[in-house]
Amino acid sequence: MTLNVSRRSLLALGAGLGASTLLGSTAQARAPKLGTQTPYWHRFVLGDAEVTVVSDGPLPLGDPSGTFTGVPKEEVKKMLSDNFLSPDNVVLEQNSPIVNMGDRLILFDTGMGTSKAFGPTTGRQQKSMQEAGIKPGDIDAVVLSHAHIDHIGGIVDADNKPLFPNAQYYIAQSDLDFWTDEGKMGSPLKDFIVHARKNLLPVRDRIVFFKDG
Repeated sequence: MTLNVSRRSLLALGAGLGASTLLGSTAQARAPKLGTQTPYWHRFVLGDAEVTVVSDGPLPLGDPSGTFTGVPKEEVKKMLSDNFLSPDNVVLEQNSPIVNMGDRLILFDTGMGTSKAFGPTTGRQQKSMQEAGIKPGDIDAVVLSHAHIDHIGGIVDADNKPLFPNAQYYIAQSDLDFWTDEGKMGSPLKDFIVHARKNLLPVRDRIVFFKDG
């Protein structure tokens, strides 16, 4: 009897033997669980610019009815559930673009910083930047879309030291005036005012106001 063995069948036989050896009861590979996630940044090219989007971490807002006003509660819950999101807790992802123009490195907004008003998952912008290979000292400009707590919170560290020492800061004067107004300290906006003053006043001499148009 002649046994006709092709190269393909030999490869298949070898693969089968290898798999059976690895998966057999006498040999078990135990790899430790890593417990890590993909770094919180993404980079792409837009025209002549290189854009790196860095995350400040998830920001949970809680009950959707406090955020989505003017819409029936059940409709909002269904909308969230249909998109595989919790119907009881709205969670936002805070993302900031860092635009490299070649001669300028521009950061838009700074996240929550040291404030934990929305829980412990915020305030990771500096870590995300480090993961993306961007140094805070290389930022030339910080553009603040507005002065809400989750946009200006990462200008200074816990000791009120500016985190972007070489940056010029850009904001609308109406935003700066409103959110740093000490007269609002006795209002429901107190926590927002405290955090805005903590972050904006230490860099006041480096702020440039932008205007409509």
